[in-house]
Amino acid sequence: MGESDEHLAERLATAAGAILLDLRARGELEGKALGKAGDEQANALLCREIRAARPHDALLSEEEKDNEARCGQSRVWIVDPLDGTREYGEGRDDWAVHMALAVDGVATVGAVALPGLGLTLTSGAPLPLQPANQPLKMLVSRTRPAAEAVFVAERIGADLLAMGSAGAKAMAVVRGKADIYLHTGGQYEWDNCAPVAVAQAAGLHVSRVDGSPIRYNNADTYLPDLLICRMELAEEVLRLAAQYSPVG
Repeated sequence: MGESDEHLAERLATAAGAILLDLRARGELEGKALGKAGDEQANALLCREIRAARPHDALLSEEEKDNEARCGQSRVWIVDPLDGTREYGEGRDDWAVHMALAVDGVATVGAVALPGLGLTLTSGAPLPLQPANQPLKMLVSRTRPAAEAVFVAERIGADLLAMGSAGAKAMAVVRGKADIYLHTGGQYEWDNCAPVAVAQAAGLHVSRVDGSPIRYNNADTYLPDLLICRMELAEEVLRLAAQYSPVG
């Protein structure tokens, strides 16, 4: 028996994270130049290794030219070599590497490396969920908190917790550091496929903000919104999100 999909995802996400940490530690680049080099080097490793290990599977990476022939294939690896380029370039730890396998449109296998924390979380070995925070904690973007999230947080009595990359935010819920991640600012499939696979395996609620399931390997890779939260909060968060209407 060869290497499992779960182990492959974990191994490659961790390896890409090590490359990124080493590149940053060398101190030869900084800011945007560091982020660009990190994206390129991590992507080169991930794409080379996926193609070697799974030559018959399709591949969708943020850093590769898309080939829509993937839409006709059952299995597609969906990769973000460096989620949170800004945070990585700023020397922060709230950035991630995403490795996911979608099968027939469903996020099936995922690994999210948090190299700055020395962690790789996977769908193959889900963490036990921690008790809910008191008061609840709701994740928002460091730079542009979504108005819907602020609206829901105020009504559900949650404190806002600002954090960088999508992967870091999603894994904060998995790790029990927060309870709700509601994102309405738009993402792409590589931004959340791996986090969704890991969150689902951990027993969290995952859906679009209207409650519908998230489908992957679409011709258009844009995904407007996402909810990852504790299962017992999902009904109330979805209800409140539906009540939100922009002013103006």
